[in-house]
Amino acid sequence: MGTVVNPPELENPSVDDVLADAARHNRNADPSQNATMILNMGPQHPSTHGVLRLVLEIDGETVLSCAPDIGYLHTGIEKTCEAKFYQQVVPLTDRIDYLSPMTNNLCYCLAVEKLLQLEIPERAQYMRVLLNELTRLNSHLVWLGTHAMDIGALTVFLYCFREREDVLRIFENVSGQRMMTSYFRVGGLSMEPPLDFYDQVRSFLKIMPERIDQYQNLLSGNPIWVNRTKGVGHLSAADAIALGVTGPPLRASGVDWDLRRDMPYSGYEKFDFKVPVSQDGDVWARYVVRLEEMRESVKICLQALDGMPEGPIKANAPKVVLPDREQMKTQMESLIYHFKIVTEGFTVPAGEVYQAVESPRGEMGYYAVSDGTSKPYRVHMRNPSFATLQALETMCKGRLLADVVAVIGSIDIVLGEIDR
Repeated sequence: MGTVVNPPELENPSVDDVLADAARHNRNADPSQNATMILNMGPQHPSTHGVLRLVLEIDGETVLSCAPDIGYLHTGIEKTCEAKFYQQVVPLTDRIDYLSPMTNNLCYCLAVEKLLQLEIPERAQYMRVLLNELTRLNSHLVWLGTHAMDIGALTVFLYCFREREDVLRIFENVSGQRMMTSYFRVGGLSMEPPLDFYDQVRSFLKIMPERIDQYQNLLSGNPIWVNRTKGVGHLSAADAIALGVTGPPLRASGVDWDLRRDMPYSGYEKFDFKVPVSQDGDVWARYVVRLEEMRESVKICLQALDGMPEGPIKANAPKVVLPDREQMKTQMESLIYHFKIVTEGFTVPAGEVYQAVESPRGEMGYYAVSDGTSKPYRVHMRNPSFATLQALETMCKGRLLADVVAVIGSIDIVLGEIDR
């Protein structure tokens, strides 16, 4: 394949380019005319959804260029993975995107399971789907609440976090943690869900459709919300594809693509759901698409509960999966396997694999390379926010400064997965 080169109009300038161009423009400007201004938005700006700095060149209140300056949250997680056993990497993946930790858990586990050629029990697959869709609801609730608050609708923020608290209680009940759950394991799940787990989830899903209607009623008829979102931050389908945009922003631009349906994983092919798509490509369209995705996630969760099969939650792989504690009390072989896995890890056949899943923000991919040892030779994350941030200038150029805040909220970036 040949090298793909973006058209010049899609190339995003660096921070240095913006500053240099503005300096040249101001030096050559007619003294009788107003020169442009360079404005720093961030890294402390409360509406940038993370530690993000934007270098904006503005003419009055019109944005001429926008250069994101990232790196304030760099953690070196990818390099850290190379020093950990395969099973020790799972807690690191929680911290890539702190709003969808189980999606990261799943993507990494699927990649390693491909290298191991592990067959995952059907019940574990259904549980993974259920918890991933609850994670999608959790993430979209935070997005909607903070996005609405950015534009001035504080009430929606309080309502969304009310339901998000219910989701976090479910996560805490099943894993012991509210946010950094680390519940998935290579080979299945870490432990059996508690006895009241299914009833707790069903009670939440019963009220959720009405609550989504409530959010929509508060916003969709609000003239301020409509004026701040409709026709703002337009992104065409061609630009979205060229810039690597995925997930809700891509589907809001008219591209019907969802990995859960088009490249199914973890049993998603057994579930019936719609993929919301809009042709408008603006902030309003991204809002509508995510609201509909929340409704579809509720349907998927109910299907997972109704069709939950019986059986184990871990693969039959004693040299990879930790044995049950009850077995360790009576079987010396299980005790030995447990000791060896914890202290030495498990070896993975040499090879490389790329596994992608549909996170709340788009295509999340894990590229894993094994050299045949108990530690990965390389783990690289393809995170959707990093690619989507490239499209920010395309959406903001020519718009008002106030629109930048609305556009940033609409693309739902998480700086933890951008910087890594």
